[in-house]
Amino acid sequence: MANQNHSEFLKKMGFQSKNAHWNLTVEQLEDISIQNGMAKRSDQGAININTGEFTGRSPQDRFIVRDDITEKDVWWGDVNLPFDSQKFDKLYDRVVNYLADKEVYIRDGFVCADPRYRLNIRTVNELPWSNLFVRNMFLRPDESELEDFNHDWIIVNAPNFMADPAIDGTRQHNFAILNFTRKIALIGGTGYTGEMKKGIFSALNFILPVEHDVLSMHCSANIGKDRDTAIFFGLSGTGKTTLSADPTRKLIGDDEHGWSPENTIFNFEGGCYAKTINLSEEQEPDIYRAIKPGALLENIGFYEGTNKVDYADKSITQNTRVSYPLEHINNIAVPSVGENPKNIFFLTCDAYGVLPPISKLTPGQAAYHFISGYTAKVAGTEAGINEPVRVFSACFGAPFMLLHPTRYAEMLSEKMRENGTNVWLVNTGWSGGAYGVGQRMKLKITRALITAALEGKLDHVEYYKQKTFGLLLPKECPGVPSDVLNPRYIWQDKEAYEATKIKLANAFISNFEKFKEYANEEIIAGGPTV
Repeated sequence: MANQNHSEFLKKMGFQSKNAHWNLTVEQLEDISIQNGMAKRSDQGAININTGEFTGRSPQDRFIVRDDITEKDVWWGDVNLPFDSQKFDKLYDRVVNYLADKEVYIRDGFVCADPRYRLNIRTVNELPWSNLFVRNMFLRPDESELEDFNHDWIIVNAPNFMADPAIDGTRQHNFAILNFTRKIALIGGTGYTGEMKKGIFSALNFILPVEHDVLSMHCSANIGKDRDTAIFFGLSGTGKTTLSADPTRKLIGDDEHGWSPENTIFNFEGGCYAKTINLSEEQEPDIYRAIKPGALLENIGFYEGTNKVDYADKSITQNTRVSYPLEHINNIAVPSVGENPKNIFFLTCDAYGVLPPISKLTPGQAAYHFISGYTAKVAGTEAGINEPVRVFSACFGAPFMLLHPTRYAEMLSEKMRENGTNVWLVNTGWSGGAYGVGQRMKLKITRALITAALEGKLDHVEYYKQKTFGLLLPKECPGVPSDVLNPRYIWQDKEAYEATKIKLANAFISNFEKFKEYANEEIIAGGPTV
């Protein structure tokens, strides 16, 4: 399909050229969305849309076509569900036929800011605001690059097409399917825009490690004035966005990155897709100020009778979102590429109050905690639940990892060893007791610890080993009281601390059982011992 012009592409797709709109401007997409009653402009200038039935991803309806490319390498199971290639071909034809006589919005973009790993993406959207999302989130070619644009992958996105499980082989009417042989991401039955972003991220999590020896990562990254790069891993609620947004450092990206054999850290994307529930200018000034013309708000509410956004409104969903191009943030790295990272931070919100506020990890421990991807969510949101809820998500992004987690973990260990990278486990959760007894770690303490690590002030202090988890704890840190550095010291009930620590260690060990047969001895030794 290389070297096709627009008309040839449309002919092959079976579309009417008069109905195809190529690379429309932001203003055009906004106007069409408003005129068609699909969007409303907010007081901040961004338009707001409703994604319909689905306001988040549907992991049970995300499939990978099982073929010669994916058969041996994909980690098949609960996360990566197989799909028959012949059924894919028939479903693809049905979707294309559905779109054939409709208005379609086509956009050319690319992913991977390091040009050596660039992947050209052509997206065909049924809806204009879906096309605006793609414009925000993927990297944007200039006019000269568009002239000879040849796509590597296609996204076909038809939110209003409903699959028939009896005919199509899907679980229900919505689906998101990756086909590595045909290089197509096929999405239908859902208007949630994140399915497009995460579909391509999932594809890169296979393509980059397997074909290019690039470690793909679900993380944020920033860079200091001395060109030192830092990476932040963490699940929702751990502070990843807040802690990577540092006025003294430039943001490379907030979600998806690669670590190349040439030791570059590069952003996959050209934008940010941020949560907006309870957003305020005081708490998240960068995100709030990025919401202006060109940004796309999703599923938010307005104060009655106005176009003023009510960010506390969760009547549609708690997963309210905004997408915007990186240029909407002032303090960014251009291009969004950094050099070999000096420091990596694994952020965890330990609601049990067991893990120290900061500890240094060996390569084996780093791989173990990377595979584990631990955090804890505070209980109390559901009746009858009185304890924190443990969450383990492999590689801090299990739903998007196509290979076995140990593949990514071994790459991480090798890279940190080769490059002398420090890996830190940072607890942004509770201290002095579990949730309900202790207190949430103060943000200023966490920032002081991270700043000390970034500035090399923890490189020459004395460390000692914590029992059970075997973590290396610093005995001192500038600007932080020494007793805070060891969680045991500030628990009033020491026996309760030890019991809670053993309980959490056993949870780690139990979770790791499903990875154990694939892990090497160094990784296994990086876990807790009871």
